[in-house]
Amino acid sequence: MSADVLSDVLRAVRLTGAVFFEMEARSPWVVESLAKDLVLPKILPGGQHLIAFHVITEGGCVAHLIDEEPVALAAGNVIVFTRGDAHRLASAPGLSAKATPRQVIDEATSSPLPFFMKFGGDGPVSAKFVCGYLACDAHPFNPLIEHLPPTITAGDPHEGNMGWLTQFIRLATAESANKRPGSESVLAKLSELMFVEVVRRYLDTLPREQTGWLSGLRDPTIGKALSLLHGAPARNWTIEDIAKDVGLSRSAFAERFTELLGVPPMQYLAKWRMQVAAGLLRGGNLNIAAVAAETGYGSEAAFSRAFKKVTGMSPSLWRGRPQPADPPLR
Repeated sequence: MSADVLSDVLRAVRLTGAVFFEMEARSPWVVESLAKDLVLPKILPGGQHLIAFHVITEGGCVAHLIDEEPVALAAGNVIVFTRGDAHRLASAPGLSAKATPRQVIDEATSSPLPFFMKFGGDGPVSAKFVCGYLACDAHPFNPLIEHLPPTITAGDPHEGNMGWLTQFIRLATAESANKRPGSESVLAKLSELMFVEVVRRYLDTLPREQTGWLSGLRDPTIGKALSLLHGAPARNWTIEDIAKDVGLSRSAFAERFTELLGVPPMQYLAKWRMQVAAGLLRGGNLNIAAVAAETGYGSEAAFSRAFKKVTGMSPSLWRGRPQPADPPLR
């Protein structure tokens, strides 16, 4: 059984689109992000990891992580801050925000979405952009987030009407403007699709010598191995089994896998099993013995030891933790 590994991971870590709002800025202007520990409880209580993004729909601006060099953006560009780190958008480099408008998130999460905001000086409109957040699990194992850079930019203002991101921007702008019933849900799903497309484009730009989980995905041999492991995590895999299935010797496969992913195959499998187990425990429909069987452990005791080693808590304590709530419908 094969698996689309990227889709598999995105399902397992519960990627979820949330708050979505539209901004209109007049020069000179600058806006600074809120700290992620203030944003995340507002948009997805109990969520573990925050991703922020901005899609430029008109005009242009600069954007950057605090204390890093700015990146110029134009209509048709998307910038994603994959770790939700503090960042700034402005009409020109060198501007500093006098204050971070904490009330924006409060207003956005207590009003019908998409939320619309105008700000800046007395000059002409220099940029329009739609902003949003995504949340996902970071623990026990999220290989995608672990291997993405803090910032990704994508999109080509000259790619024409057929570009996927161009279509996303058109749909997002239309949904923001029309505010039809269901817009909030549509925008949330569009955000998730946009993020996947940005990741795929980033993957296409990686140099051949790049290592990491994403490079493993596109490597024909290691990508097939990952597909096998994700497709049947409970199977009693051996390195010999996987190597035979991907057409390499045991030593060549183990060396290539470890070189690209930074961990040996069996260690990767153990981590992935714990992520699968965390989802099964969260679902609450299986007892711990059944979860152990579903993830390839012959006994509940062996599974519990392995789970605690990775997560720092027993399966029963993990199951009892407060879980992220869905964003309230307004």
